[in-house]
Amino acid sequence: MTGDIPGISLWDHSAEEPESGTPMPGDVTTDVAIVGGGYTGLATALYCAEKGMQAHVLEAERIGFGGSGRNVGLVNAGVWYPPDKVRKLLGDTYGPRFIERFGSAPGQVFDLIEMHQMRCEVTRTGTIHAAHAAQGMRGLRERYEEWQRLGAPVELLSRDAVAERTGTRAFHGGLLDHRAGTVNPMGYVRGLARAAQGAGAVVHTGVRANALRRDGEAWVIETDRGIVRAEHVVLATNAYTDTLWPGLRDIFTTIEFFQLATPPLGAEMAHVLPGRQGVWDTGMIMTSLRRDAKGRIVLGSMGPVVGEAGRGLSRRWAAKRLERLFPELGPVRFEVAWHGQIAMTPDHLPRIIRLAAGVLTPIGYNGRGITTGTVFGQCMAELIAGGDPADLPVPMSDLKRVPFKAVKTGAMRAGFVAHQLWKSF
Repeated sequence: MTGDIPGISLWDHSAEEPESGTPMPGDVTTDVAIVGGGYTGLATALYCAEKGMQAHVLEAERIGFGGSGRNVGLVNAGVWYPPDKVRKLLGDTYGPRFIERFGSAPGQVFDLIEMHQMRCEVTRTGTIHAAHAAQGMRGLRERYEEWQRLGAPVELLSRDAVAERTGTRAFHGGLLDHRAGTVNPMGYVRGLARAAQGAGAVVHTGVRANALRRDGEAWVIETDRGIVRAEHVVLATNAYTDTLWPGLRDIFTTIEFFQLATPPLGAEMAHVLPGRQGVWDTGMIMTSLRRDAKGRIVLGSMGPVVGEAGRGLSRRWAAKRLERLFPELGPVRFEVAWHGQIAMTPDHLPRIIRLAAGVLTPIGYNGRGITTGTVFGQCMAELIAGGDPADLPVPMSDLKRVPFKAVKTGAMRAGFVAHQLWKSF
């Protein structure tokens, strides 16, 4: 992260939930060992603990250090695809189940926040998928009609209606999803850590898993702080997956998503997102827009931060974007810039993979980490407790590598940087 604010992101600095986690005191024996202290790992620990299982989380850095603490903070229903496309990809058994479970996923997140009184700046005023151009409304209208047939509380907005909710006439209309909302993403992941520990799980930070091997009836994780023996292992590292399980990080391509935040702007920006809905647009290279509880405007798009919050290509991109959206604000300073990684699968759908007997990984969230991590954390607990894989919202997947991953990743990164340059003039 670059800018005036310390930490890995704005959310790291502004989250009201305190950091938690303890050093690993030595060798550990547990029912479930979970590698990764983000949404998935901590939701898995929480749901396992609630089922009476011993769960230990192993986080190499600190809670939320990866994608969870760098997220945009939109709590969205569904995935990138409209319901009909999901049904075609997953079939008549899994398709409707996936649509239902992920359609209700924001409610699951909000219920956890309320139940455990997580301090994460939660809003439940919806999110807006905004048409970046006139042709973007066609796809939004189709999505609206599909969700309406399913009884979802979505609303198709005219250009005037979007302008009223966002404060800008730059969008051509939009789709308001009343199921959705926003959070401080670091506040939510820290809240999950507190809830998991309150339920009896143990969260160890500063513990790096170096090797994983089978030893009789147990799995052994060799760490830099000792040995962990467990009957079940969940690898909950998603886009931050390393070489702990050979070939696992090759099943997805990695892209970055960068964000810049202004200082609190006060009364001058009261007309900007007055209901604090989160916004993302229909552009092929997506832009996100939201405001936080202190009155900061947060802009984001695909690609890495190039430069710093105060200078460089990404700052110029953000300044031009803000000028187009809200010219009345005049020149605005940015106080922080950061980016995180997203794991993109070839079909843009998440995976659950049984790597071996007793070893599971949910992976490939395609930018929907908050809801997917929470839902899949519950799925992990259900499977470990003896649940039927046929009841999952997705079928079990194989470990299938993406061909030419390095080439694709490099090409996308270069394209995103070129897009920043193009939009900076």
